[in-house]
Amino acid sequence: MLALSFAALMPRPAAAELNAAARAVPSAALVGEGKMTFLGFGIFEAELYAPQGRYSPDGPFALKLTYLRNFKGAAIAEETAKQMRRQGMKDGPVLETWVARMTRIFPNVSKGQSLIGVRDAAGNTVFYSGGKTIGSIKDPEFTRRFFAIWLGQNTQNPDLRNKLVGSRS
Repeated sequence: MLALSFAALMPRPAAAELNAAARAVPSAALVGEGKMTFLGFGIFEAELYAPQGRYSPDGPFALKLTYLRNFKGAAIAEETAKQMRRQGMKDGPVLETWVARMTRIFPNVSKGQSLIGVRDAAGNTVFYSGGKTIGSIKDPEFTRRFFAIWLGQNTQNPDLRNKLVGSRS
């Protein structure tokens, strides 16, 4: 669900200017990567970046999703809400507000396009596409539930989680 060049997040020998996402995740390095499939079809490739390559759910990190198919932004928002419900989020005004915000933030994506979600140091979520900030949701509860879809203990895809964070986490 998330886009921009993550090469900018990789440590570099020269003092290259980092993009906005990299500034939110200091000394970002790849923690892990994996692929999400459904019924044998590739959905997206995921990469997790964290300071010095060490993921902590309470620290800053960035999750990059590179889509392997075309998706409407509204469909991404609805699937995100569906996954939040699957993990115990109840329908109600809070979820409705989040879905409306995500629908406004998430662009339609084409095969090969990426979206990046960053958990910043304050516990908020900032989204990037094409090297630019496309929106944010300043609610630590949203952040926790959003990233738990991929990184939480109750994820629908524990194999992908283990590839992203390492089986020790």
